[in-house]
Amino acid sequence: MTTRTSTLVGLTAILMWSLLSVLTVATGKIPAFQLLALTFAIAAAVAFASFLFRPSAFAALKQPLVAWVVGIGGLFGYHALYFLALRFAPPAEAGLLNYLWPLLIVLFSSLLPGERLAAHHIIGALLGLVGTVLLLAGNTGSFTPAQIPGLAAAFVAAFVWASYSVMSRRLKAVPTDAVAGFCLATAVLAALVHLRVETTVWPESPLQWLAVIALGIGPVGAAFFAWDIGMKRGDIRVLGAASYATPLLSTMFLILAGYAKPSANLAIAALLIAGGGLIAAKDMVLKK
Repeated sequence: MTTRTSTLVGLTAILMWSLLSVLTVATGKIPAFQLLALTFAIAAAVAFASFLFRPSAFAALKQPLVAWVVGIGGLFGYHALYFLALRFAPPAEAGLLNYLWPLLIVLFSSLLPGERLAAHHIIGALLGLVGTVLLLAGNTGSFTPAQIPGLAAAFVAAFVWASYSVMSRRLKAVPTDAVAGFCLATAVLAALVHLRVETTVWPESPLQWLAVIALGIGPVGAAFFAWDIGMKRGDIRVLGAASYATPLLSTMFLILAGYAKPSANLAIAALLIAGGGLIAAKDMVLKK
């Protein structure tokens, strides 16, 4: 697979993740960990079904402990926090807070060996912070105390995903097929937590079932395999810069689906967060 093709595959992950918020909200009142278990079980089932036509792919599951810790910690930790955020906070605001992860990836990557934190990294970080403050300050009248944990979960989720992504870059020897094992382990962990702390609520309509299935196949399934291919074989600079379009696309889909209302504050906050990320990623885009 060429670098160009791998990059295009990675870009499809960004598009699928833009649908994560609207599809999650469309699943209704399914508890967070139950939804996590269902969607990752679907993702794992589809992946392992493909292994039946490629028996050699099962060898990818034999990975060192650190690979399993990073893979499961990133997938389970991030999505547990993100689904909780969408259950307890307004979806558009929670989504924008969560989508600070592209900016954080740039900042965390700059601290890796051989990298440095430049002025444009700091400027980008500050713009992202201003956008976040504007988002919250402009909606203080509509937030309730019950929504604060959801907003906090969305914010922490951004750090978890950024950490997972940066650490994954250091595990380039781990094949993409190993993601199937991470998905299955995440589904099992989520099911155990669900049985322990939640009351089971099944989808109430065909539309909600379709949303669950779509999540498992796309944003919580194929997207991780596509992102892994892009990060390991594609142009990371292009993928890093393109990922800052995710909050804008996500918010647009929420508005189109009727789950969020357009507003000046929301638009300005989204532009500041996305713009800050693009400035922080300047060297990724311009470096030859």
